[in-house]
Amino acid sequence: MRVYLDNAATTPLDPEVFEAMKPFLLEDFGNPSSTHAHGRKVRAAIESSRKKVAELLQCTPGEIIFTSGGTEADNALIVSSIHTYGLKHAITSPIEHHAVKHTLEIMEKEGHIQLHHVHLDEKGHVDLNHLEQLLKENPKALISLMHANNEIGNLLDIKRVGELSRTYNAFFQSDTVQTMGHYRHNMKELYVCGMTAGAHKFHGPKGVGFMYIQKDHKIAQFIHGGAQERNMRGGTENVYGIIGLAKALEIAYRDMDAHANYIRGLKSRMIDKLRDQLPGVSFHGDSANLDRSLYTVLNVSVPESEENDMLLFNLDLQGISASGGSACSSGASTGSHVLGALYPQSKRGAVRFSFSKYNKPEDIDFAVTKLAEICRVPV
Repeated sequence: MRVYLDNAATTPLDPEVFEAMKPFLLEDFGNPSSTHAHGRKVRAAIESSRKKVAELLQCTPGEIIFTSGGTEADNALIVSSIHTYGLKHAITSPIEHHAVKHTLEIMEKEGHIQLHHVHLDEKGHVDLNHLEQLLKENPKALISLMHANNEIGNLLDIKRVGELSRTYNAFFQSDTVQTMGHYRHNMKELYVCGMTAGAHKFHGPKGVGFMYIQKDHKIAQFIHGGAQERNMRGGTENVYGIIGLAKALEIAYRDMDAHANYIRGLKSRMIDKLRDQLPGVSFHGDSANLDRSLYTVLNVSVPESEENDMLLFNLDLQGISASGGSACSSGASTGSHVLGALYPQSKRGAVRFSFSKYNKPEDIDFAVTKLAEICRVPV
């Protein structure tokens, strides 16, 4: 038996998405910048996809810029907003994705900004009172806080942070890679200057994503050499990727309620069975709290053991694909910076299980049984 429980790293492509992409892989091959019929047909398909994404997010098509994924979008929003608006301060947390964390550190090292870290509570949630204090002390700052942490699943009160950013004239950018396609984002109700997404996190293709840029907070062009993407990102568009992204997001919104309820059931099942079968188990961050964490992510903390360094390897041998924190750096020798920030003295093992609509209850049962066997302390 082979079980895939690493959907926060990437999700299987939905067959409906593949069918939507196929004509643009085999038949409609024109360059969308060409003015002839072949090009015009492909250009129309891209703009139709942009319109669809905008409709789902309740924004205008001009506020959607397609990218190669969430990492590029995070980099572009951070760097370009700092340069465009002359921002001198940036506020973030110690547990952001490396696409944000490393970019901000580089911007500080180069002398563009002074970087400030907001406090976290014992579960890893952002201290909103401290955030407001930082904003009072550093008005017109860049705020970069992710909507949901990719390792521990903690959810941010994105609406409240948006309200604070408006009060203190800050540029609020949020990495929404883990929540896009899993939660509804209504940009008429949120005050967010920029958001990011990667299609492969919601059953779309890899290598394509988008960023939302609020129309009153436009940033400077970030890839030069062409007028594509509203003069923001030069280069021939990833046409079939864009088609697939829009279709995947459309499906996600269409089926969101049913899939969310189903996946929450899988997560609850794993929590209950782990507590029953694995003595000493706990959960990192607030990932076991279904009201304050991603329903797609559960970060499991297992008792200290000399075998914990081999935990993911042993799970893989048993047929289970999971992650030890952020899958974007899986294979690296260093531990998770997220868990390191929250539990600096801990020697417990960590496994991030993440779920999708394609997982079944028997996948959960199998994974729990095997994890319990691997972690069982000999008598």
